[in-house]
Amino acid sequence: MRLRKDLALMADLLPVGSRVLDLGCGNGDLLEYAFGSRSCTGIGVEIEPEAVLEAIRRGIPVIELDIDQELDQFGENSYDVVVLSRTIQTIRRPQEVLRGMSRIGRRLMVSIPNFGWWGHRLRLLRGRMPMSRELPYKWYNTPNLRFTTLSDIEDLFAECGMAVEQRIALSMRGDPLRLPPRWANLFAGASVYVLRSAD
Repeated sequence: MRLRKDLALMADLLPVGSRVLDLGCGNGDLLEYAFGSRSCTGIGVEIEPEAVLEAIRRGIPVIELDIDQELDQFGENSYDVVVLSRTIQTIRRPQEVLRGMSRIGRRLMVSIPNFGWWGHRLRLLRGRMPMSRELPYKWYNTPNLRFTTLSDIEDLFAECGMAVEQRIALSMRGDPLRLPPRWANLFAGASVYVLRSAD
């Protein structure tokens, strides 16, 4: 099975045997890999009915919930890791979702495309909305409701009481970059974060 590069990176960061809640899991690729290669257990949450059906057909346990509204259905510290991959920019209440994730799991993993990548900035200077491999949609058909830079998302993590344990900046091809945070905000196409409660 071939995973999208950021998903493969996140899957390899999962502790072996951990209980995983994958929010916005799509068709269940991450969980399928984690079950087979990392001996993890867990469940996915997805709002798109077609993706839910595809995951179920593949034998991946998935429930159809709106993570903006229904995270209270999960108990406190009921999972070892809560994953939110390329989803935070599509939800209406990112602060509440992050706080809910922090209540549900001991460790969080979040990946997000970087609106602050230099190519996006250049498109804006040319009077066009950004489009790239990480943001492949036109302005009128994008599922994204939020557009954030890595600096902005890290401010939100701090506001929500979360500390960044690990930050992995990714190139536009999805390969890890070795960049200090201030340069990652300009040159990374996306980033993967491992978070924990700062308390």
